[in-house]
Amino acid sequence: MKQRTKVLIADDHTLLRESMRNLIDSQTDMEVVAEACDGEEAIRLSSEFKPEIAVLDIVMPKLNGIEASKEIKEISPGTAILILTAYDDVQYVLGLLEAGAAGYLLKSARGNDIIAAIRAVRSGESVLHPSITAKLLERAMSFESGNSKRQGNLSDREIEVLRLAATGMSNKEIAEQLFVTVRTIKAHISNIFIKMHVASRTEAILKGMKEGWLELEKLPSGNDSQ
Repeated sequence: MKQRTKVLIADDHTLLRESMRNLIDSQTDMEVVAEACDGEEAIRLSSEFKPEIAVLDIVMPKLNGIEASKEIKEISPGTAILILTAYDDVQYVLGLLEAGAAGYLLKSARGNDIIAAIRAVRSGESVLHPSITAKLLERAMSFESGNSKRQGNLSDREIEVLRLAATGMSNKEIAEQLFVTVRTIKAHISNIFIKMHVASRTEAILKGMKEGWLELEKLPSGNDSQ
């Protein structure tokens, strides 16, 4: 049987945590391995359980979601973080992503949206609106100057996949563009995550820009495959 995705939930509202836990545990491909009621506990439990996904409320006692995200990424880089927030202001969201979050969900999101986001992150898909991704890349340009243009230990094919992912293309669209299977693209993205020490597409793209492996003006248009 396929191993379930390990999920940590961090929220100071007991009823919301219980509701989310019941929803996640009812899925056949994921399970809640830990619950935290504040930011410090979220960090401790992330260190202990090393979950694949951490769903964090932005407003928590002791440490908020942003500060907790930074700490969690330090101790458990393989954990992808989804932030629950009441705000979707672009600058606010960019701050979340730069703190290490893979994406965000509004507190008004339905249960099915949370489940879909967890699955998307685990599959290496984007959970961000294309306009947010574009602004994230633009901001990352400021880190590019002076950095090495070497692509680290990524293969040419992996760099190509990362560049296409940066345009907002789905795994299926990338597969069609490169004339390979979706399974092959998922394997490439998994290798990219391992080599870059990241846990989500968002982190990989942002790190690729900061390292100078991706250049905004040289990224292919997402419409090139049309």
